Amino acid sequence: MDRTSDCGSEGCRFDSYWAHMDLSTPIEKIPQIRVIYQKRLKKLGIKTVSDLLFHFPHRYEDFSNLIKVSDVKLNENCSLQGKILEIKNSRTWKKKIILTEVILGDETGAIKVVWFNQPYLIKVLKPGDFISLAGKVVLGEKGLYFSNPAYEKINLKPELTHTGRIVPVYPETEGLSSRWLRYILKPILIKLRKKIPEILPEEITPRFLPIQTAIWQIHFPDSLHLAKAAKKRFSFEELFLIELLVLKERMKINKEKAVSIPLNLKMVKDFVKKLSFTLTNSQKKSAWQILKDLQKSRPMNRLLEGDVGSGKTVVAVIAALNVIKGSGQVAFMAPTEILAKQHFQEVSKLLKDFHFNIGLLTGKEDKMIQLSPYRERAGLKNEVLEISRRKILEKVFKGEIDLLIGTHALIQDKVKFKNLALVILDEQHRFGVEQRARLCQGSGGQAKLIPHLLSMTATPIPRTLALTIYGDLDLSLITELPKGRKKIKTSVISPSQREKAYHFIKKEVKKGRQIFVICPRIEPQENSEILSWAEAKAVKIEYGKLSKDIFPDLKVEMLHGKMTAKEKENVMKKFKEKKIDILVSTSVVEVGIDVPNATLMMIEGAERFGLSQLHQFRGRVGRSKYQSFCFLFTESPTKKTNLRLKALLDSEDGFQLAEKDLEIRGPGDLMGVRQWGIPDLAMAALKDIFLVEKARKAAKEILEKDPELKKNLLLRERLKEFQTGIHLE
Repeated sequence: MDRTSDCGSEGCRFDSYWAHMDLSTPIEKIPQIRVIYQKRLKKLGIKTVSDLLFHFPHRYEDFSNLIKVSDVKLNENCSLQGKILEIKNSRTWKKKIILTEVILGDETGAIKVVWFNQPYLIKVLKPGDFISLAGKVVLGEKGLYFSNPAYEKINLKPELTHTGRIVPVYPETEGLSSRWLRYILKPILIKLRKKIPEILPEEITPRFLPIQTAIWQIHFPDSLHLAKAAKKRFSFEELFLIELLVLKERMKINKEKAVSIPLNLKMVKDFVKKLSFTLTNSQKKSAWQILKDLQKSRPMNRLLEGDVGSGKTVVAVIAALNVIKGSGQVAFMAPTEILAKQHFQEVSKLLKDFHFNIGLLTGKEDKMIQLSPYRERAGLKNEVLEISRRKILEKVFKGEIDLLIGTHALIQDKVKFKNLALVILDEQHRFGVEQRARLCQGSGGQAKLIPHLLSMTATPIPRTLALTIYGDLDLSLITELPKGRKKIKTSVISPSQREKAYHFIKKEVKKGRQIFVICPRIEPQENSEILSWAEAKAVKIEYGKLSKDIFPDLKVEMLHGKMTAKEKENVMKKFKEKKIDILVSTSVVEVGIDVPNATLMMIEGAERFGLSQLHQFRGRVGRSKYQSFCFLFTESPTKKTNLRLKALLDSEDGFQLAEKDLEIRGPGDLMGVRQWGIPDLAMAALKDIFLVEKARKAAKEILEKDPELKKNLLLRERLKEFQTGIHLE
């Protein structure tokens, strides 16, 4: 409870300031906000009057149930108004807690009110004051009483802020309460809400509350229905702005020119025939969509989305093969050095029957392989050459390397291509026009052309996210797993079953199989006391426990993000070469690691991971002819945990699980959405497919009529401001 005086429309006026104040006014210029509060507001990202007004409540307390003293009921939220008959401070018998006790009366009776450790209230509230209370009535030794209620003084015509109404509760920070925010916000809203411009175009506004009504109703609603209507209006506005951004990006890309790559159908068919496996229908359909896009003279901007182990890489290789045969170069970018090397090895095998030069460029090493089908037919291996970075860059610039695979080292200023026609990204969804153009600079005729883009992800994207965040990308979906894959047997393991699970692990290792153990953390949390093994779901502790106590006779190693690239690479190499039985790791193995001999995925603290992430962990096994298993260890008894983990047991479909995860956890916990700076209302609204579709349709219609938003200048300004706050990647 703050020590601020109550604020009604009569008591908080500082009229001389209003004439000079608008939405862009810094919070430092608001007289009632002291320096200490300015710092706290800035922690919440609030720097201006506009930021303050658009700091929306995240929930409401319904204190609109105004009753008399004689009607109070145990444990019921209610509001009560009356006169202070008595007030005193006292200490509890241990003299550690100060109680402020009030006897409040109305025409029907009197009731005791108690506040804990707020002795200053005796200076704020006096006998004879009329006050309004809101909270819950509890039962004490001497009967019913109000415990720690919200309060405010009332006049003959009360204008209530904290009680007797629907009361907003805001996202807070230390030393900054919802009560204080209501105290500051109300007078500013009263004076400035008419200065808030309507940015939604005229054809949209009739569907929603006008902005000046909505801004009042979202902060101080007259009913929960109006609070919901206001929230819907601002949710739509934020989704609408995101849709405008991604659709404008799509328009921008469509204006660019790219190299048109002719479809070499005979060569593609020959390549597919020589594969040691049969492509699924989803792979064929996705490959066809990509090849058709590559024929166009505008840049492809496509996201290839497929479950773990669904075979996205071979589809990307088909696209790369067609581009190289069409005299273009390809850049293939992976998020880590381990994955870049893995792609280098895998792609080299897939393209062994072609005369191509493939380069590897990472932060640590540079290699090149000259593929020769003649060497292959003669039973000789194609040699991987260790060459200098300078030499690789020179060959790339001259067009002598057809396919360059690497990490973000590929987008360094020194990397220039002669004929870059396709960029393939693994687990990074965006690569802007400017970034693509930079790779082509200084290479002659290609400089004004933008390469095609193919992104790949094993993270299934819920439909609402696909429509909003990835609205500038065309989607290709691989919805089938390769034929012959055995279903991974998934089980939730309770603490009482742990020993049995360890016995099963021993049996698997005896069969020659290998095990992944995933932990949520690298080390135990700081400042923690001595932890039991169950509490310490950390790689270093689990590694010590498993290697010394549980499986001292087995080869156990660990892998985590704090290790150097060389250390991680050595561990993965040993694991692939079957020199390690059990690998204890963090989520660093989540994406792309391929070890066919691993048949058991054991996940500690499974409740700490999202469904999509758990599904990706599970997909690291089941990649061979052997039966594979996934053990989910959890000690959380909550209904939410059980609901989530049951979904994983019931479904092998990553797309279904992504939708379920969105439904249960919300988008803020999915795919790093929170890091994109998307406002909370838009984030919450990503669960609402109807609102998302409505926002997308409205954005499309506006841009078709007014692509540069010249007829909607306020919207254009707001969009520019909005764009600086979010960073979709």
